[in-house]
Amino acid sequence: MTQPVLCLIGHCDDHLWGRALPERTALQFSRAGITGRVSPDKLAEAAGDIILVRADAVLDVPLVAHLAGSDPVILLSGEGEPLAARLPAGEAETGAAILAGETELSALPDVPASAPAGLGAEYWQALRKRETPYAYRYRPQQRDEIEWRIFMGTYKGATDIVTKHVWPRPAFYVTRWLAPGFVTPNMVTSVSALFTVLAFYFFMQGEWLPGLFSAWAMTFLDTVDGKLARTTLTSSAWGNVFDHGIDLVHPPFWYWAWAAGLSAAGHQMPNEFTWWVLAVIIGGYVLQRVVEGASISVLGLEIHIWRRIDSLFRQITARRNPNLIILTLGALFGRPDLGLIAVAVWTALCFVLHLIQLTYAFYIRVKHGPLNSWLTKPDAET
Repeated sequence: MTQPVLCLIGHCDDHLWGRALPERTALQFSRAGITGRVSPDKLAEAAGDIILVRADAVLDVPLVAHLAGSDPVILLSGEGEPLAARLPAGEAETGAAILAGETELSALPDVPASAPAGLGAEYWQALRKRETPYAYRYRPQQRDEIEWRIFMGTYKGATDIVTKHVWPRPAFYVTRWLAPGFVTPNMVTSVSALFTVLAFYFFMQGEWLPGLFSAWAMTFLDTVDGKLARTTLTSSAWGNVFDHGIDLVHPPFWYWAWAAGLSAAGHQMPNEFTWWVLAVIIGGYVLQRVVEGASISVLGLEIHIWRRIDSLFRQITARRNPNLIILTLGALFGRPDLGLIAVAVWTALCFVLHLIQLTYAFYIRVKHGPLNSWLTKPDAET
């Protein structure tokens, strides 16, 4: 089957997230495997399927993927304006006229026209969420609304409470400030890595306030780097490894450094008890990752998106940010030792709950067949 080619209709000089809209659209389709281009004046000579997109259209990633792999369709905005279409070459010139506003939709009566809500593209597995994709015709007075919608569209549906409810608004402004400049997502990740090391150093010295400042700065930048990559369409394989590698490795080192700093801060616990606390925290962290891996490899589903309650529990389960809240409270109340003990208790409890969760999932899988995420259901909202 011949790969469709992209044709941009009209002209637009406006920018979003550091890129001109036509450049942004072309890059989105290139990442979806649509690398061929044809100009509007060459449509009569084209063959195969053509993907037509207005130059001032702003399309969500799932819609790009849908157009790249769909049957003939005309995509409408939420207001009913034709924004894009996938058509056979013989109908492409008529489709271009429809997108340019020169012809009515009725000129192609056999081609279905639909807004995003009617395309069945709400479930986005890569980001573990379900939401109606956006499709805008760009207007300068809507810039803030559109940029906010693009930004929030990069968020995962199942994540921790700080990332989901605290960081979005400040991260939006920082990401928007960085997007037009020279700062790359990997540069942000590098600064995040520096704060990771600083937090380790300050924790180990028992200097809780600069340590917590560094730790929270790291978690904030850990949000910004991913959002900068997705909004500016600069995600890379190396960036993904760099970012997630840091995320995966650093938490046990922070917990160990916190335990080491208790002595320097005058809150030393008995050595044997300290090692038990660390064993529970670090062992629980590793074992929870094993549970998550088992769920993906054996059940074919991330355990955090199986049922609605699983996604809610993901917000507070014993991961870095919820644990950092506990440590912060311990330090602010002058008992960093109790903060570390509380993290151990919460980690142990979460591991037991995840183990029960996984066991029940295996039971349902054996008894009733493959599991499906609650997010695949039409009434699901994240």
